[in-house]
Amino acid sequence: MNVVPGGPPVALYVHIPFCVSICPYCDFVVYAGAATRGPAARMSAFLEALETEIDLRADALDVRYPGGRAPLASLYLGGGTPSLLAPDEVARLIDRVRRRFGLTTDAEVTLEANPGPDERGDPAAWIQAGVTRLSIGAQSLDDGQLKRLGRRHRSTDVADAIREARAAGFRSVSLDLLYDVPDQSVVSWMTTLDAAIELGPDHLSLYALTLDDPDAEGLTGPGGDHLPTTAGARRWREIARSMQDEDHAAAQYHHAVVRLAEAGYRGYEISNWARPAHESRHNRVYWERRPYEAVGPGAHAFDGTTRRWNAARLEGYLAALTPADGSTPTLPPGDSESVDAETAASERVILGLRLDTGVPFAATKEPPLADAFGWALTAELVNVTPDDRVVLTTRGRLLSNELFARLV
Repeated sequence: MNVVPGGPPVALYVHIPFCVSICPYCDFVVYAGAATRGPAARMSAFLEALETEIDLRADALDVRYPGGRAPLASLYLGGGTPSLLAPDEVARLIDRVRRRFGLTTDAEVTLEANPGPDERGDPAAWIQAGVTRLSIGAQSLDDGQLKRLGRRHRSTDVADAIREARAAGFRSVSLDLLYDVPDQSVVSWMTTLDAAIELGPDHLSLYALTLDDPDAEGLTGPGGDHLPTTAGARRWREIARSMQDEDHAAAQYHHAVVRLAEAGYRGYEISNWARPAHESRHNRVYWERRPYEAVGPGAHAFDGTTRRWNAARLEGYLAALTPADGSTPTLPPGDSESVDAETAASERVILGLRLDTGVPFAATKEPPLADAFGWALTAELVNVTPDDRVVLTTRGRLLSNELFARLV
């Protein structure tokens, strides 16, 4: 049997590109409004196409690995708002993945959910369908900030969503929050964080509000992995960007590091904290550069040597996988790039430093870290642990982009 660098995937990401409405800061591939609900909704057509892509990707892997593949350790249903799917649709997707890719008996199966009462779905039904981990997109627990962010839910909905998840039997619940939000003071962030801790999630993901311009970066063309930014969202981002404050963001992050440690959460990655045994196994696959498969518009996959992505446009996705003329389905449009040895070395160091376990001290003797290590040590961005690992300090986490830019 031929040996393929990287090996078969250990995880699968499934992108569900539908929301009730689109938040002005969101750069994910999302379709909303009539595409999601009502007589013109595209969800049924999409699910048919998605199941076909799952089959085609599995077929390709079967050819590539004729000796067989190990079952997946992780399945992640992201979006968008996957919790808008009916329970039987989620169950059907999980079953199809199990049949075509395999799932380990203890596989982590994550579903993202919005906390609004008309968006969070039925937690008990998710468990029955095979979901083991719920990731709730709270973003804030301040009603004023939620309104400014264009979110449809309120802070009480977040508490209700977690309570319902626990009552249904979910043993692993994650909460997403944003900081460096316009008009968000350090004090209001502290209040939000305390409220989040009081809700008792097993995992917290804290992200600085990032306001990119995918159009300017050339990512929104017909074959791009992003959708064009609307004029309204562009105006919102310009105003919001002018109101962000690096010093406030640094203070907010530093407070989170201290407060979450006090509450028993381990900051195992720059943006992620977890109680013991609740780290995101799926995301660790990304940070550890292990192979993963991905399906859905805009989804990215990696086999150890090549990065591949689907184009974001839903029409092209549907046309390829469910041809109107009844012809044989084909894989959706997209593109790929090979990862050369130098880039791979940089990625290993950068991704390794994102984790609290860091990278071996031996890595400081080799490019790309060799040239930057002395500077990073002097600038107090890294420490060397007693077991000879190079790890980021809290200051290093705050200035990680500056360090990582030197490692590319």
